[in-house]
Amino acid sequence: MNQKQKSKIEVTLMYLVIVITSIIIFYPLVWTVGMSLNQGTSLYSSSIIPENFSLEHYKWLFSEESDYLLWYKNSLIVSISVAAGSVIITSLVAYAFSRYQFVGKKNALYVFLLLQMFPVMMAMVALYIFLNMIGMLDTLTGLILVYLGGQIPFNAWLVKGYFDTIPRELDEAAKIDGAGHLRVFWSIMLPLAKPILAVVALFNFMMPLFDFLLPSIVLSSQDNYTLAVGLFNFINDRFANNFTRFAAGSILIAVPVATVYLFLQRYLISGLTAGGTKG
Repeated sequence: MNQKQKSKIEVTLMYLVIVITSIIIFYPLVWTVGMSLNQGTSLYSSSIIPENFSLEHYKWLFSEESDYLLWYKNSLIVSISVAAGSVIITSLVAYAFSRYQFVGKKNALYVFLLLQMFPVMMAMVALYIFLNMIGMLDTLTGLILVYLGGQIPFNAWLVKGYFDTIPRELDEAAKIDGAGHLRVFWSIMLPLAKPILAVVALFNFMMPLFDFLLPSIVLSSQDNYTLAVGLFNFINDRFANNFTRFAAGSILIAVPVATVYLFLQRYLISGLTAGGTKG
């Protein structure tokens, strides 16, 4: 077998892998879209794309009979708050670890790294008791605080790695011109760190929209449900296993994520590739 034949086989195998991967990724999505357009409530259909499709499920989600818009609003409040809070807190923490020397700095970084090794499930009971003690159980504020606190270690490591790639000479030049610590942080570090901060914002915006476990433990009132918890009610006994409405509601969750992704797209690639270059 000559080199040309080997190259053809390699290319064929590569395309085969791409096709199989695409089918695995897109088939569930196409199936969910088809189910959301299917009449009735059944999970099963004779074809992926229904012959007599209908928008009745989408119309019902926006009707007065449904709490879907309320859940959507709650999810956006949590997601936007977590994304904005994570960017602010993480950038300040990462800046301190990147630019200053203080007692316990190295140990604190190791503690941050250690905290990421434990699964979230281990802290669920403690978080429930803690929120109950401070009176924030079954509140969006309590949920936001848990998300913010849980993401600080990972985000701090990620952003610190990016800050370390920014030359310290820029800080020194700004200080010679009379800039203080906050001025250097605001005028130099933050503009140069837009790519990694965009990554942090996107990841922390997506997580509350798709997470079911934590909101289901923290939230108990239907008026405080996020989308994941609210949509779960469409497929339990109370709502007669309405899988088609569940599918329609699930499809619409992608709208804010796609919007934020398109807005931050130009920063994402450089942020992901540069964030882990240095520790």
